[in-house]
Amino acid sequence: MAHWVEHINTIDRRPAMQDWLTNRDSLTARLTARCTQFRVQRLSQHKALCLPDEYAVIGLAQRRQVHEREVILRCDGEAMIYGHTVVPLSATATQWPLFQGLGERSLGSTLFNDPQVVRGTLSYARLHQTHPLMRRIVRALPRLSAERSLTARRSLFWRKGACLLVTEVFLPAVLTLPHKLPETVRKRR
Repeated sequence: MAHWVEHINTIDRRPAMQDWLTNRDSLTARLTARCTQFRVQRLSQHKALCLPDEYAVIGLAQRRQVHEREVILRCDGEAMIYGHTVVPLSATATQWPLFQGLGERSLGSTLFNDPQVVRGTLSYARLHQTHPLMRRIVRALPRLSAERSLTARRSLFWRKGACLLVTEVFLPAVLTLPHKLPETVRKRR
């Protein structure tokens, strides 16, 4: 299990990483502005047992099955973010209408363009090699097996009384992205 906190300084003091972690705007929009080709690679989407550090956050009394989605957000082919989303099975299609049919579309662009969605507080953790999400990241991206830990953030999103929990794990390459693309590159897109 990870130890989730609401203040970033105990997790990662690097200014560039703090900027990524604490910004409450759409992560999809921020990534898109820094590359010529943004892509969502869906790894899985199915019913699964939620993780030990998730069930209480989404209002469950114990670990239960949830709808789970795992993706990698890529900029110009390079893996930048591992995303993990869980939704309680009690949530209806009316509450989260697009979740089941997202495919390889960005959840972030859906959340940030829906005026009915409210975002909760951000919390942060350093995920170590034994954390289930780290094991999944290494399975999808074996070259990251030498990483002892990665920085993550998560927050609840609410819509029509139902929540979903989004966890974003920041992969090392995110710190190599330019602050923004030059104007000439943006015009060609």
